Amino acid sequence: MGHPSYVTRAVLVGGALLCEITSLCAWAQISGVLEVAKFSQGTVGQTVPEGWKPLTFKKVPKQTKYEVVRDGEMLVVKASSDASASGLTKEVKIDPREYPIVRWRWKVENLLKNSDVSRQDGDDYPARLYITFEYDPDKVGFSKRLKYKAGRVIFGDIPIGALNYIWETKTPVGTIVENAFTDFAQMIVTESGPQKVGTWVDEERNIHEDYRKAFGEEPPLINGVAIMSDTDNTKERAVAYYGDIIFMKRQR
Repeated sequence: MGHPSYVTRAVLVGGALLCEITSLCAWAQISGVLEVAKFSQGTVGQTVPEGWKPLTFKKVPKQTKYEVVRDGEMLVVKASSDASASGLTKEVKIDPREYPIVRWRWKVENLLKNSDVSRQDGDDYPARLYITFEYDPDKVGFSKRLKYKAGRVIFGDIPIGALNYIWETKTPVGTIVENAFTDFAQMIVTESGPQKVGTWVDEERNIHEDYRKAFGEEPPLINGVAIMSDTDNTKERAVAYYGDIIFMKRQR
């Protein structure tokens, strides 16, 4: 994000993006699977897939472009970022204990030269998937409750936590690090480096386990999912593609 205030960044990384969404999403439940994103059933040329909503930022004038396109035999969402930042969001309500597994597919055409998860001016990624969590005082520790209440007084409606699964440039895969702007969000390096650039990659993460590792406590309910490609800090360009996203019950 282009050098925004803490408020704007907290909205981005933490999921206050959900504030403007007024209705819960609908998804199909088949054999323990929640279909959160069915981009493959979209229409070529759609800029906002059904059930999703644009995520934009007042202090970032240039937005990333999203469009449903055909990639081979698949319909997917293409993101084109040019010194820009915006995303697509969907409100959900999912218990991560019941549906701890998230699966998705993505592809990037290039990495960012100056992407750096440890720096505010490097907090750009060709592709990222957000999982945001609602505030439940019974599910978080005392100190975090105090911090959350103080944050709301200053910044308004902010989330209690978010996991950011990112495609980084050089940080080792598996790294979990606090977001450069706020400890309400934790960054999980899911892909890194050029080895898989230009190819579709299938991802699977255990959100319940990742949240416990990242925040040191049990996760509240999941209340949002978002995708975003952003390059406004680095002023670079990136193109990425996003496939369907599903949540699954734990494999027995």
